[in-house]
Amino acid sequence: MAYWGESTDVGLLSPMADARKMYLAVGAIALAGGVSYVFYGDDLAFLTRVLAVAMFVMAIDLVVGFCGVATLGHAVLFGAGAYGAGIACVHGLTEPVSLLVVGGICGGLMGFFNGALIVRFSGLPQLVLSIAFVQLTHALANKLSWITGGSDGLSGVDPGKILGLFTFDLYGRVGFIFALTILIATFIVLWRIVKSPFGLLCQGISHDPIRVQALGAAVYPALVKMYAISGVVAGMAGAMAGITAGVVGLDSVSFEKSADGLVMLVLGGTGSLYGALIGTAIFQIFEHVISTAYPFQWLTFVGCLLIAVVLFLPRGLQGVGDLIFKRGAIE
Repeated sequence: MAYWGESTDVGLLSPMADARKMYLAVGAIALAGGVSYVFYGDDLAFLTRVLAVAMFVMAIDLVVGFCGVATLGHAVLFGAGAYGAGIACVHGLTEPVSLLVVGGICGGLMGFFNGALIVRFSGLPQLVLSIAFVQLTHALANKLSWITGGSDGLSGVDPGKILGLFTFDLYGRVGFIFALTILIATFIVLWRIVKSPFGLLCQGISHDPIRVQALGAAVYPALVKMYAISGVVAGMAGAMAGITAGVVGLDSVSFEKSADGLVMLVLGGTGSLYGALIGTAIFQIFEHVISTAYPFQWLTFVGCLLIAVVLFLPRGLQGVGDLIFKRGAIE
């Protein structure tokens, strides 16, 4: 059974080196967030959206980078969380943390269902099945307009105070800090998961599932479990996007959402959580700046960038960071 993708971060560093690497990554995330808050305060709505997308790309990395599962349907999990939280908010549950929990549950259940079917296959059938799921979900969300708002989107998503203390402001400051806090917490939890014996088992499956199975490990349950965890993260990302934007549209369950997420992951580097963050930041900022200056040619620039990364940095942009870290550790 062949799997798509190859994990590059197999956890061979010592526990102390792993911890140091995590602390550096968390510090970098916090520093980047602080600089963005101070110097780009007029564009916090866009930056908050970047943080939500970054969580989504990390969710994709869990199954593509660490498990080698071929999928272009992760927008189903993102959309499940977005619509779940949005519908709950419209019907009276307005506390943002509770809405994130609802989004995570919806995404996790959808991830368990999708994963239970998708990981039974491998290669091209696995990829086609994931695409079929996202197309069916998109059509269903459009047809159930009395629940989802259809093509007009689900409006009226008006979250209340965070834990009853902090109100979302018009400038997006509270929303940005909230999203940054959730992203950092999620990153830490996922780092612990991928460095755990379970996470290392999933990485082993990605490299050689037959050998892992021969050693007596349960391959299928491990993949389904990781897919469900990925669904929780993607669902929370969708809920975050809906909460901060105030609306949930069909783009939340579109094929383009899945494809863009995979492109960001490849750009940053698969099999590395911080690679997902790097790829998301570069792609989103690139799109935001270049598409404004060249609205009809910006995808050409993205294509050239991806070709350059694949040719000269096969491990993605995070490979450069890994090289610097390893040299620093040796010295």
